[in-house]
Amino acid sequence: MHILFLNEYYPPDTSATARMGALVAERLARQHDVTVVAGRPSYDPDEFYPFAPLHRTIRNHVAVECVGSTTFPRHQMRRRMSNYLSYLALAVPRALALRADVVLAMTDPPVAGIAGAFIAQLANRPFVYNIRDMYPDMALGGDIVRKSVWIERWERLHRRALKQAARVIVLGDDMRERILAKGVSAANIVVVRDGSSPAGALPEVNDPVVQEIRCGFPFVALHAGNLGFYGAWQTILKAAEILSNESTGVVFVGDGANRDQLAASAAKMENVKFLPFRPIEQVPHVMMAGDLHIITVKRGLEGVVVPRSERPRATR
Repeated sequence: MHILFLNEYYPPDTSATARMGALVAERLARQHDVTVVAGRPSYDPDEFYPFAPLHRTIRNHVAVECVGSTTFPRHQMRRRMSNYLSYLALAVPRALALRADVVLAMTDPPVAGIAGAFIAQLANRPFVYNIRDMYPDMALGGDIVRKSVWIERWERLHRRALKQAARVIVLGDDMRERILAKGVSAANIVVVRDGSSPAGALPEVNDPVVQEIRCGFPFVALHAGNLGFYGAWQTILKAAEILSNESTGVVFVGDGANRDQLAASAAKMENVKFLPFRPIEQVPHVMMAGDLHIITVKRGLEGVVVPRSERPRATR
């Protein structure tokens, strides 16, 4: 089959969905022809592409077509919206021209699933929806948007896309229950859990890299991954404040839309440190560095988003 894969982020972008999308696309490419329609790299990419209406390349047997979308930094919502809208405006007609046998969409941008369902309906092809974050639930629960007529329309279109899908792939049972509540048949929902294990043995706790990540604290509570809209970050900072005299440090390893705001809130807290993503070969060191690892989701967002770390990147 020829499978069309629709997601704005794909390597050389370094987002979580780019990484997971590449894993899915490359596995499918072992047996099928896979074409990814992505945007120009804009999510802390390993490589930048000069502007072109369409940039084609082959990555690990996957045909990757990057349309000429804008590449503004994602930390400002208006500029991020420009990236979203320019990507959709160019990706939808390109996807229709490819005449694939199956349309597979993820959730970057947040309406990618709706766009994928639209493309599949026009092309009279099956639609598969791989949900990483569930919108508009995520946008509402993360205080990105407020309830409005537009959000209600977004939800109606999203439910229509869900019901159109031949398969809806979700990350866990909580998310499955939320999808069922939207009127989707249980037979069409499949739970596929993300996960990976560091290769090789874990380093010793006295390893210099491990000690660097520990920042000199006797006891380390560590969060490694994306600092996005979904986390109960203020709760963690409040806990760090309570533990300020208990020889306990809170270390964040990663980046995301809320990092600058968090760093500003913790500017006077000597037991809170922010570190960039580590190189991928140092993932075991990050795992060993924490005496306690923190996974956080805002109350009410269970099953809407699943916390995950993004691909580690080299420090500069």
